[in-house]
Amino acid sequence: MKTKVLGLVAICAIAATSFAALTTSEAATLTFDASLSGANENPATASPGTGFAIVTLDTVLLTMEVNVTFSGLLAGDTASHIHCCVAPGGNAGVATTTPTFTGFPSGVTAGSYDHVFDMTLASSYNPAFVTAEGSVANAEAALFAGILAGDAYLNIHTTVNPSGEIRGFLAPTPLPAALPLFASGLGALGLLARRRKQKASATA
Repeated sequence: MKTKVLGLVAICAIAATSFAALTTSEAATLTFDASLSGANENPATASPGTGFAIVTLDTVLLTMEVNVTFSGLLAGDTASHIHCCVAPGGNAGVATTTPTFTGFPSGVTAGSYDHVFDMTLASSYNPAFVTAEGSVANAEAALFAGILAGDAYLNIHTTVNPSGEIRGFLAPTPLPAALPLFASGLGALGLLARRRKQKASATA
């Protein structure tokens, strides 16, 4: 698992710099979603709350749009964010803005949220995540890689369940219209990796 994640981190690191040279029309937009529930928490909670999250990565503009709807929480929410990076079922530290997503509704049991983050800014991350990765660029690469690998989850915390009441691991959106975009995005990432390797071999 560590080898797989490191490989994806390397690919995303290449993408972070190389995709900037592409035109907007060639943008690789990758969409992921997650169904949020208490059963998905670790340990699981008895919350009747449910939610749905859609996360869209733009590998050219280097942005991340987070769209969340939720209802039925046991108490008012205190925070929401994306944790990374760990295999499904595990627990990981917060990767995105702390203590909560910018502008996320607070103190409510139901609501909706939509915000676009500039992932080139330190303010889009948990400072501890940036420190652990060594730089904002590395944090961006690690988070994008974690989401691509299925090793990132979004959750909502409440006063009753401060460690997290409902959550879900992000996975590629299983919609016919989205799958070609996802596949082309992964293909572009792989192509950039191969070009980088060929260039290195030519200059060795």
